[in-house]
Amino acid sequence: MRLFTMSCACLPAAMLSAGMAVAATPVPCGGSFGDFTSAIEAEAVRRGADAAAARRFFSGVRQDPATIRADRAQGIFSRPFLDFSQRLISQNRLQNGQAMSREWNPVFDRIERELGVSRGVLLSFWAFETDFGAVQGDFNTVNSLMTLGHDCRRPELFQPHIFAALELYERGDLDPRTTTGAWAGEIGMVQMLPGDILESGVDGDGDGHVYLKTSPPDALLSGATMLRSLGWRAGEPWLQEIDLPGDFDWAATGLETKRSVEDWEAAGVRARSGALQATSLPASVVLPQGRNGPAFLAYPNFEVFFEWNKSFVYVMTAAYFATRLEGAPVYDAGNPDPGLDRDQMLELQRRLVARGHDVGGIDGILGVMTRAAVQREQVRLGMPADAWPTPDLLNRL
Repeated sequence: MRLFTMSCACLPAAMLSAGMAVAATPVPCGGSFGDFTSAIEAEAVRRGADAAAARRFFSGVRQDPATIRADRAQGIFSRPFLDFSQRLISQNRLQNGQAMSREWNPVFDRIERELGVSRGVLLSFWAFETDFGAVQGDFNTVNSLMTLGHDCRRPELFQPHIFAALELYERGDLDPRTTTGAWAGEIGMVQMLPGDILESGVDGDGDGHVYLKTSPPDALLSGATMLRSLGWRAGEPWLQEIDLPGDFDWAATGLETKRSVEDWEAAGVRARSGALQATSLPASVVLPQGRNGPAFLAYPNFEVFFEWNKSFVYVMTAAYFATRLEGAPVYDAGNPDPGLDRDQMLELQRRLVARGHDVGGIDGILGVMTRAAVQREQVRLGMPADAWPTPDLLNRL
């Protein structure tokens, strides 16, 4: 697994979107890999692929055990926001982001003018996914997709992208022998899956091809087009650090509660720097490490980040870094209460499930669904309902 290149560490939600509708698995998973390959090839031809092209495309595919090992590794997303963000956001990354903004300024200007996607957002993804193209992954893309399509854990997510990769091959935009990327099949500087490239790929440099590995204009315009297709609202903010009064209603925090910025202002919410933005928009107060840690106001565009990657800590960090790239100050880290280690988090999730909560899977990761369940239990127990699980909560459950 590549160090801190996020989309390969947690299956991106974009796999489920941008036109790649998930249907029943067209080819049964498991069994002989050779039989699976033959069945996938036959299905591709049935769907309209050229038989000779399909034969060439599938002729050299191999099962990749390293892909399966990477798919089972999820440890990094169990880190809390402060730890995670401080590991990812360095002065070097900030400086490189600012340099890339200057170098590709005409491309970013075009994106902001035509698509309304802020450069800070694209720079954030570009930084975290591949360190601005420097670390794009060395997994053979087709082998990884075939391996995960054959594996019975989530074949319905990966098999559609095998057919998309074949279509890219027929267009001359993918080589099944040499195209490499992340373990889950993402390609290029901002790590997009084959189906998303088909739906949102843009020839930004005018050479007649969409090459996300070598062309920043192609990669940035394609990423922005995908974000727009996922619901990005042009010209609107996504995240802003705030200060909260001591008597704030902690049970009103979290992504499930949305109020107008004007209403939050009336409740004592203040911008930590400058003024609150877009006061007529709905927004949520988000406390990634509880009431004693940093606080943010999340606008509608914040939720589009979850269409890129489902990990809460990744989304918080990417969205926050995007604000830093556009001039926001370093957050006030505060002094959060001690959280849970991975074993404690697993036990917490088991106890929440036993009480009837849906946490989205017992995986030791404090995601959106686990946070919501924690908050409901905090309300029930009369604790400050800030969605931050502590050893005290675990004991009381």
